[in-house]
Amino acid sequence: MNGTDVLGEFLRARRALVRPEDAGIRGGGLRRVPGLRREEVAMLSGISADYYLRLEQGRDRNPSLQVLEALADVLQLDADATEHLIGLAQLRPSQAHRAGSAAGRGRGAARRAETVPPDILQLMEAWPNNPAYVENKFTDVLASNALARALSPNHAPGSNIMRAVLLDESERELRRDWDELTEAGVAALRANVGPDVDDPRLVELVGELSVRSERFRQLWSRHDVHPKQSRVLRLRHPKVGDFELYASKLGIVGADGLVLKVFQAAPGSRDAELLAILGSLTASGETVRDRDPAGSESRRAVEDQ
Repeated sequence: MNGTDVLGEFLRARRALVRPEDAGIRGGGLRRVPGLRREEVAMLSGISADYYLRLEQGRDRNPSLQVLEALADVLQLDADATEHLIGLAQLRPSQAHRAGSAAGRGRGAARRAETVPPDILQLMEAWPNNPAYVENKFTDVLASNALARALSPNHAPGSNIMRAVLLDESERELRRDWDELTEAGVAALRANVGPDVDDPRLVELVGELSVRSERFRQLWSRHDVHPKQSRVLRLRHPKVGDFELYASKLGIVGADGLVLKVFQAAPGSRDAELLAILGSLTASGETVRDRDPAGSESRRAVEDQ
């Protein structure tokens, strides 16, 4: 990730995903790379090929809103990806320099401690029948209740959800919709961080996952951008078997991007019955076998970052 060329990286990745025939281009001869050529994007957007080249190379970072909207149309971006594109273009050189300087400080860079409000902690503990945890925009878990940890040991504070889902085989076994979940999760990570792609915490996470996960490398290179939405999770739990939970995401006001994730089952359903059984096992001490969350040995506690 290069803070000085985040716009160019996005444009290159997204034009590679557009099939020429979908953009109204027929024929076109042999292509060395998939997707649209630079000159085709420029032509369809109504700008010069030289100007578009400067955008991709990071030599022009001040395109007008009209140009950005034209590019979004050609690249077939949805509303979320268009908003992301506009945000990247608003990353001025001075901002990019600050981002690059922060990245240069590396893993030892100091981070402001992230604190979960006490009322949110109390609220989670008051939900004995609903798994719940708090995460930051990098999917670091900051707090969780007992039922969330019974659902998965990787919901424990100090874990990282993205790392766990991609690297921990038990998480892949737990999540029956793993392919869909990982695709949505990586796209949500990009949406969460926006143009701040050189944040040291993100650089650390992306660097590790790029080395260790082929799935992550493929998804991250697409530059998909979709904020995480509430969804149904299809689970296969080692204690209670197959069931489904509805996952809701609630922003915490005044907590700098922290999110409360809450899981619930349809009232009176078999899923609710199985969740209650898991809760009973948790209350009686028969929780899932304790173990280190994926990669936790290499992670500092959030408060020490």
